Amino acid sequence: MSTQKQSMVRDLTGGNVTQLLLSFAFPLFVSNALQAVYNIVDMIVVGQFIGGTGMSAVSIGGDVLHLLTFVAMGFSSAGQVLVARDVGAGRMEDVRHTIGTMFTFLLGVALLISVGCFFIRHQLLGWLNTPAESYAFTMDYTVTCLVGLAFIYGYNIVSAILRGMGDSRRPFMFIAIAAVLNLILDLVLVAWLDLKVFGAALATVVSQAASFVFALIYLYRHRENFGFDFRLSSFAIHGAALRKLVALGVPMAIQSAAINLSKIVLTSWINLHGVVYSALSGIYNKVNMMIGIVSNSFTTAGSSMVGQNLGARKYERVPVILRTVLVCGLIVSGVCSLAMILFSQQIFDLFTTDAAVLAVAHILVVPTVLNFFGSATRSMSFSLINGSGNTRLNFAVALIDGMISRIGIAALLGFGLGMGCQGFWYGDALAGFMPMVIGMCYYLSQKWRTVR
Repeated sequence: MSTQKQSMVRDLTGGNVTQLLLSFAFPLFVSNALQAVYNIVDMIVVGQFIGGTGMSAVSIGGDVLHLLTFVAMGFSSAGQVLVARDVGAGRMEDVRHTIGTMFTFLLGVALLISVGCFFIRHQLLGWLNTPAESYAFTMDYTVTCLVGLAFIYGYNIVSAILRGMGDSRRPFMFIAIAAVLNLILDLVLVAWLDLKVFGAALATVVSQAASFVFALIYLYRHRENFGFDFRLSSFAIHGAALRKLVALGVPMAIQSAAINLSKIVLTSWINLHGVVYSALSGIYNKVNMMIGIVSNSFTTAGSSMVGQNLGARKYERVPVILRTVLVCGLIVSGVCSLAMILFSQQIFDLFTTDAAVLAVAHILVVPTVLNFFGSATRSMSFSLINGSGNTRLNFAVALIDGMISRIGIAALLGFGLGMGCQGFWYGDALAGFMPMVIGMCYYLSQKWRTVR
């Protein structure tokens, strides 16, 4: 393959690890931050113009949407790892097969999920113990987002392809378009046209659609760089590629689903305490989303670096990558924790003027700080776990981290010790440290650690 055709592929197997990680992670961080911002903007605009009932609807509807994207998150992460390892090993034909298979398989799954969930939409909100005061708003948000689910899946596919090749800048550009568009549409549809929560959901869907379309256009215009011609035949599902994608994607999807499902369970328990705590749950989730974008950025960068280096058999670079990911994450978590402790009231005031919600918001500070540091350790662990492509380990983490520890600790603290909603949030935060334990056990068991 010519140098020109390889211009989209970035070699992550040589050079200074810290510089490579930061230069790769920074665009990811900014793009994820923008994505988080336009989710938070929904909450802020709705909180300021509608109040606690609107915040509750966005919180619950957002949790449903996150749960439904578990296949996209799991399989796109798997696709990114496969692309990274094949790029590192120089197997470009396998890269092309993975791309075509990902598009057809995941967009088909998105369509099935959208249609299926539309027919059980009332049952979904019932299972979540949606407060009566916010039920209609929550339904508006949920149904509107179901329509746009395919755009979320499509954007994740294109981003996984580019990031697996070492390109983290273009996904940032596409999400930046979505973030700006979402802010404008939120103000127009909610504040000006008074479309309530439906307006916030519509702004999100239109923004996601724009992001996907621009990403797809970019990939098409640069198709010669990686040999994918975008003909109809190229989207045929390749048997070997599908088997590899499923083998790695299913555990990753279960991992994503388990974490999101556990949060759904916690949300349903919190909703039993009324609309005030339901709105408060939305604030907790959105604040933690900000540190989550840091964790996800370092995880995505670390996974691609680990994947390429394992593919190239440069094993000695793996521990350096992991240490760098951990240190960077801890620095960011420390700064964010200090800001949360010193300026918590100002942060909560950004979301709402509802006095009832603000009166109890202080109980979020400690579990939020714990979650910040848990996210730092998660990024190191998942860089190794995802980058190695170990399917069994991903499945184990899905069960232990996503379901057993998160729901178990939350139930123990919330119900067993009578801590209520505060116990549920503490349980969620403490469970975030579990992947570190699993990841370190796996790392210490690998023979390639001693290869030089």
